[in-house]
Amino acid sequence: MPSIFLSPPTQKINSQIADRVGVELYVLRLDLMHPQVNGNKWFKLKYNLLSAKEKNLSTILTFGGAYSNHIFATVAAGDLFGFRTIGVIRGEETLPLNPTLGFAVEKGMHLVYCDRATYRQRHTTQLQEDLKQRFGEVLIIPEGGSNLNGVRGCTEIMQNLDAFDTICLTCGTATTLAGIALSLHSKQRIIGFPVLKGGEFLAAEIESLINNYLTSGLPAPVDNPAPWQLVYDYHFGGYAKFNQELIMFCQKFTQEHNIPLDYVYTGKMFYGVMNLLQQGFFQPGRLLLIHTGGLQGNLGIQEKLLKKRFN
Repeated sequence: MPSIFLSPPTQKINSQIADRVGVELYVLRLDLMHPQVNGNKWFKLKYNLLSAKEKNLSTILTFGGAYSNHIFATVAAGDLFGFRTIGVIRGEETLPLNPTLGFAVEKGMHLVYCDRATYRQRHTTQLQEDLKQRFGEVLIIPEGGSNLNGVRGCTEIMQNLDAFDTICLTCGTATTLAGIALSLHSKQRIIGFPVLKGGEFLAAEIESLINNYLTSGLPAPVDNPAPWQLVYDYHFGGYAKFNQELIMFCQKFTQEHNIPLDYVYTGKMFYGVMNLLQQGFFQPGRLLLIHTGGLQGNLGIQEKLLKKRFN
């Protein structure tokens, strides 16, 4: 890993709720690795960027929504490591640009807006070939870094962290969960909290990512993935949906523990974990919550709240 990235600290959380059920609560602060390329985003980008370098490709093309953490991290990494970047953005251009896309343009990303029907074809060979004909030889990274190179990077998140019984994280594409499951020992387990309404389809995605990785010949820390499960009850209405209860929870948690949370991903998982602790869901032991970064998304949420307040 390049020296510009800090080793993420593990922070203990003092919680009466956890203490009452015999749980020691910790947070892995991936959000502190780098100001812009942090969280699980770097791990999903790492081997994709190395692949581009090995193929002598100077341009990265990827996909995302208007507030995408992946778009933000990709353009920041491209700026750091000398890659040109192209972002295929779901939906129409809206001016002025929001903070995420404004940052992308500032760092040199070429934005291509795509109607939603076409965007749904982003995984197809036809659309990807059309993009290559338009932009030349580029390395195409799927939305969210969800490919085997992304999984490979995520197998490195839990290095030297084998003292925890249960690991919890939020899920978008579930690439991170698949990578972590391939790096834990058999007595550990991992629980994912999908942020998508109707996220049950992610179970099949995880199985596919794990099976394809194990047959790919890429290095895997373990031969058999650790037990994993998904908890579907804390999406707050769907992707990028939130309410006042979630906002108040995140703000209170930040004040009490000095750990900022985002409203799209990590905040929902933290809310879910604290709620499940109260229900006695977790057995006594050491519980690790992975902070996957994504704090830049709060700027977009705050912008939406201001517009709603004054319109």
